[in-house]
Amino acid sequence: LYRALATGTALYGTASIFYRFTGSIFNPSVSLALCVCRVIKPVRFVLVCISQMLGGIVACFILSGLLPDTSSVNLKLAENTSMVQGLFIEMFATTTLILTVLMLGVEKHTVTPHAPLGFGFTLLASTLFASQYTGAGINVSRAFGSACVEGFQTYHWIYWVGPTLGSLLACAFYEFLKLIKYW
Repeated sequence: LYRALATGTALYGTASIFYRFTGSIFNPSVSLALCVCRVIKPVRFVLVCISQMLGGIVACFILSGLLPDTSSVNLKLAENTSMVQGLFIEMFATTTLILTVLMLGVEKHTVTPHAPLGFGFTLLASTLFASQYTGAGINVSRAFGSACVEGFQTYHWIYWVGPTLGSLLACAFYEFLKLIKYW
């Protein structure tokens, strides 16, 4: 519960601060979705992803220095969670976040100014769900940063592939909704 509340409220706070002038892009999966949906250009996607990865590394090193137990920084599969289950959990947890970003942040409507609240609550809910099974990576830069601090697990790939697939799945659904003129 602590991790979910911390990540959800942190995203809400930081997204509220930066949303109006940077778009609050803190996650490579969000960047990928924005690039695939033609909201940002490929060059910006690459530059933003590089800065996100560096930010993830720095943030995890800072947290490992501040916290008495660095295991809270690390992502691990639960004993009873297989790699395939972990992959799909990461994928679907990321899909919900990306859909929220696309529907609240990209589509302009009366709720758009309050989009950071939706981002934060969605991340909170996704983290509540996924943390007991995968540690709730949901963010490639967070997974990479924690692996740089704690070491790379043999299944570290699920924290890259799952969110990437989740981002692409959300983009496909979003583009389908636009195609059928759902709204």
